Amino acid sequence: MQQKLSNQSSVHSRGFYFFLSAQFLSALADNALLFAAIALLANMQAPEWHQPLLLQFFVISYILLAPFVGAIADAFPKSNVMFFSNTIKLIGSLAMLAGVPPLYSYGIVGIGAASYSPAKYGILTELLPPKELVAANGWVEGLTVAAIILGAIVGGIFANFSPQIAIIIISFLYLAAAICNRYIPFVPIDHKLNTKNPIYLLKDFFISLKKLWADPLGQLSLAVTTLFWGAGATLRLVVIAWAAFALSFGLDKATMLTAMVALGVAIGSVIAAKYIKMKDAVNILIIGFFMGVLVCAMIFLSSWQSAAFNLLLIGIFSGILIVPMNALLQYRGHKLIGAGHSIAVQNFSENLGILILSGAYTFMVKHSLPINGIVFIFGLFVALTMIIALIYYEDAGK
Repeated sequence: MQQKLSNQSSVHSRGFYFFLSAQFLSALADNALLFAAIALLANMQAPEWHQPLLLQFFVISYILLAPFVGAIADAFPKSNVMFFSNTIKLIGSLAMLAGVPPLYSYGIVGIGAASYSPAKYGILTELLPPKELVAANGWVEGLTVAAIILGAIVGGIFANFSPQIAIIIISFLYLAAAICNRYIPFVPIDHKLNTKNPIYLLKDFFISLKKLWADPLGQLSLAVTTLFWGAGATLRLVVIAWAAFALSFGLDKATMLTAMVALGVAIGSVIAAKYIKMKDAVNILIIGFFMGVLVCAMIFLSSWQSAAFNLLLIGIFSGILIVPMNALLQYRGHKLIGAGHSIAVQNFSENLGILILSGAYTFMVKHSLPINGIVFIFGLFVALTMIIALIYYEDAGK
């Protein structure tokens, strides 16, 4: 199946198409499985606060494995790492189907996702020449957004009909992704592990973490992207609960509302790529304030049309904000600690943000706070945090 790559390919090569297919199918399955697991918990009459707990079981692997997965992805052929990562995801999905509690089985999927991430980002530079990387990243990000949107819709519809059928379909998606991985060309290893000592890897990781957080612009970009991913992941669960309360929506319709945010992010990303430069990253922090205000405004909405438009705007503002912040983070990370270490630190920080914010949401649900109160607190936190960041980092932007 796998062929050795003697020269770098192009975005029109067969190997790159198999990479894109594997990435799309795996991301589609990841997003659909979340909603299938939520439906399964509801059918089991599990406590409501178990639903946001799913996210914490998923992202904990990103945090615990962050010091090691980047080094592993560099030390082995990345197509093989992606294959075994998708196999782990498939095992987690089948475990859920076999009756293993959704929290634990979704945690197994998280292990596969954590090991998949650095291999996915790193393989592009090995497969393609530098002049093709911008186009390749455009394809990857575009298909990832499509997978998020379709995963939410397809996962919600099938899970509403039957969570078990949804999980069977998702398992086949993981299997198809793993098969595609086997057709990605074999790239010779060019980064051997200097040491297999986990203590050394831990120390090396935390030195990089400290260095990037100590840099004013690195700290700014990490803080904003951490808030963005933490808020974005938690917002998906908040919207589902809010739609059930305010609009009497089931899971199938509520997931369509969450897809509006992803669509907005795609639109905002295009706007940012065309009109906003990296040097303006600090100046656009005010957009984050308005994003928080729009979240607060959800408590006054009573129709699905106004909710969909509001969530689309939240997504657009998010996309406009995150693109220059990601560019700034990549630039400072590459200069200070190197691209590989930067990805590891970014994954660690962003998933720690998801863990903390989804944990706060779990705490509020467990203690029976009304959903409108949770929505307002969530939006107020985003708005105030962005205002504080704008004031605090104003000098750094200069």
